[in-house]
Amino acid sequence: MIDLNKLEIDAQRLVAAAIKAGADHCDVVVAHGQSLSINIREGKQENSDRSEGDGISLRVFCGKKIASISTNQMDDIDALAERAVAMAKVSPEDPFQQLLEENLFIDQQVIKQRIEELDLFDPFVPESDFLSDYALACEEAGLGVDGVQKSMGASASWGMSGFVLATSAGFSGNFKRSRFSASAAMLAGEGTKMERDYDFSSKIHFEDMMDAQGLGASAGEKVVRRLNPRQVDTASVPIIFDKRVSNGILGCLMGAINGASIARKTSFLRDEMGKPVTADNITIVDDPLIKRGQASRPFDGEGMSCNAINFIEKGELQEWVLDGATARELDLKSNGRSARSGSGTSPSSTNCYMQAGEQSAEAMISDIKSGLYLSETIGHGINMVSGDYSKGASGFWIENGEITYPVAEITIAGNLKDMFMNMTPADDLELKYATNAPTLRIDGMTVGGK
Repeated sequence: MIDLNKLEIDAQRLVAAAIKAGADHCDVVVAHGQSLSINIREGKQENSDRSEGDGISLRVFCGKKIASISTNQMDDIDALAERAVAMAKVSPEDPFQQLLEENLFIDQQVIKQRIEELDLFDPFVPESDFLSDYALACEEAGLGVDGVQKSMGASASWGMSGFVLATSAGFSGNFKRSRFSASAAMLAGEGTKMERDYDFSSKIHFEDMMDAQGLGASAGEKVVRRLNPRQVDTASVPIIFDKRVSNGILGCLMGAINGASIARKTSFLRDEMGKPVTADNITIVDDPLIKRGQASRPFDGEGMSCNAINFIEKGELQEWVLDGATARELDLKSNGRSARSGSGTSPSSTNCYMQAGEQSAEAMISDIKSGLYLSETIGHGINMVSGDYSKGASGFWIENGEITYPVAEITIAGNLKDMFMNMTPADDLELKYATNAPTLRIDGMTVGGK
C-alpha cells in the first residue's frame, strides 16, 4: 500500500535541501504507482505484468532561470539539490514558469474534506488469480455469442497511484487513487470478410465495473453486428456519432481551447473568445470534483483549488483551459487546470462533459432519410490549425429513419468549426470516462465511399 505521509515528508526534505543549495524557490512532486495486469487469450493466460515504483521530480528557480531533475531514489538529496541548482544557473530564462502565488494555494482542511467526498481510493487489492478469472469470464462470454469465431484476447488490470506536491512557499498536499479496468476483443466472419470489435470498462472502484459476462457478451454482439459490411456512395449526409466516438469530438474541442495551443497560435479557435463557437444548445462543463470521477482531484498540479467551470455556455466560449504558465503568457489568471510533469506544468481538462440535450438518439435518427450511424473512426486526420477533419470510418447506414446495414471502407470529412456549429446532443449522457459526450448528430458532413 502507499504511505503518502512518508512520501510527503521526503518531499519536504528535498525542498529544504534545494533552498539550502541556493534555489530562490522550488517545488517537488512525488508520484508512486503500483499495478497488476493479466492478459488472456484462447482460455490461457498469455502474460502478466506487475510493477511498482516512485518518481521524484525537483524543480528549482534561480531568479527566472529554471531547471528540473528526476530520480527514483532519495539516498543523497543534498547532491540532487545542488545539481539542480547548478543546472538552473546556466539555463535560459523563462518569464512564465513560476510557483503559484501563496494566496492561491488550497487550504489543507479543504483538501481533507475533498479527499473524503471524492472517494477516489478503493482499498480492495485483487490477486492475480482474481483478475485472471475475470478476464477468462469475459472471453468465455464473448465466444458464447452466436457468430463469434475467435477471441483476440481479454484483459483485466488494477492499479493505485499517489501524488504528493510540496513547495518552498509552504504548501504540501497529497492524494491517492485506484483504478480497475478490463477489456475483451472478438472476431467474427471468415477469411477476408472477418470483422473485429471490442468493449471495455474502467472505474475507480471495483464495484462500479461492468460485470465480466456482460462485458464479453457486449464485445461479441458488437462484432456480429458488423458482419458483411457494404460501401456507400459519396454524399453529404447527417452523421450520428455513437457515444464511443462522440467523446473524440469533445476532445477536439477541448484541445482547441487549451491555453498552450492558444499561446502558440496553433488553434483554429484562437480568436474566438467571447464568441459563439458551437450551436447554442451546447454547454461544455469541466468538473474536477465529481465523486469517483476518472479525472477528479482535490487540487491541481500547482496546489491550486480547482472547481467546476462552464468553458462553453450555450455555444459561447467563456474561458481557455489554463495553468499558471500559459495564463501568465496570455496575461490571464490560472483556472486550476494545471497538470504536472517532471519538467513543469501544462494545462489539461479534468472530468469534461457536454451537457445532455432534450432528444433521444432514436428521435434524432428518425427524420434522417439517408445518413450514417458512426461507431468507429480510424486514423488521426485532424488539423488543429485549420480545423480540417478527415478520418476513416465504419458504422451503419441509416435509411428512412432506421439503422439498416453495416458499412465500412468509408471516410468522413468536414471542418471542426462547421461541425461544432451543426451538432445536436442527445439525452443519453453517461459520465463514464474523463471526457464524456452524449450521442451527437452533425449535419452537412461528407461521407466518402464508392
